[in-house]
Amino acid sequence: MIHRVVAVCPAEPLPSAQQVAVPGPKWPCCPSLVLVSSEHGPVLAMDSVLSSSHDSRATLRGLASINPASFSARVESYEAGEKKSISDVRRTFCLFVTFDLLFITLLWIIELNVNGGIQEQLNKEVLHYDYHASFFDIFILAVFRFAALILAYAVCKLRHWWAIAITTAVTSAFLIAKVILSKLLSQGAFGYLLPIISFILAWIETWFLDFKVLPQEAEDENRLLSVTDTSERAPLMHPGPLSDGQFYSPPESVADSDEDIEEKHDHEKPVI
Repeated sequence: MIHRVVAVCPAEPLPSAQQVAVPGPKWPCCPSLVLVSSEHGPVLAMDSVLSSSHDSRATLRGLASINPASFSARVESYEAGEKKSISDVRRTFCLFVTFDLLFITLLWIIELNVNGGIQEQLNKEVLHYDYHASFFDIFILAVFRFAALILAYAVCKLRHWWAIAITTAVTSAFLIAKVILSKLLSQGAFGYLLPIISFILAWIETWFLDFKVLPQEAEDENRLLSVTDTSERAPLMHPGPLSDGQFYSPPESVADSDEDIEEKHDHEKPVI
């Protein structure tokens, strides 16, 4: 037998209304209906049921949007960066240290060639070293910076500034003393270029390590720890996408059985 249900909206509140929970299978278009019977006839109260159903669907879709695969991909990227022998910013620093040595060497070779030939000047500046007139000690100072910094930050992978602080302090003190005590300024343009460029490069290396390398590596490490912690708290399985046909149905009322409900519908069937 097919029951027809008519929604009646009375102008006045319904006295002595009775609510009857009708299970979902009776009406496939919605999960459940609540019939309010009174002297004016049955009334459908569906707003609260539909709102709760929409809220539950929105909550489940929000849970479905959590994708642990994104967390695992980010963790794998950071772990791959940690497995590298050296970070990108530290590699750039080591390249700059190498450039420092090569640039000072090039300038010294040019100075040797300009002042009378490489072999003759090597014999004069290296074998007959004179602190007041030789540029060989500036080249040795560049070799010292290169060896100390590469050993500390490429081989030993230190995360502290003490090694470059020592090299910069030694370089600055030596160059200042050499400019004051020696006669380099009377030997032409290279008497100015080599001390000044060596001094500037040493301080650029200090700035780059202290303000770029160490903070960047500390930030990457903190980010890796935070992403790892978040991925551990993420759910291992997440619900799949919900279709429009999936609804939340509240449990059936245990007060009345299906037969009692059908009998009430027969007695309270409205007249159209």
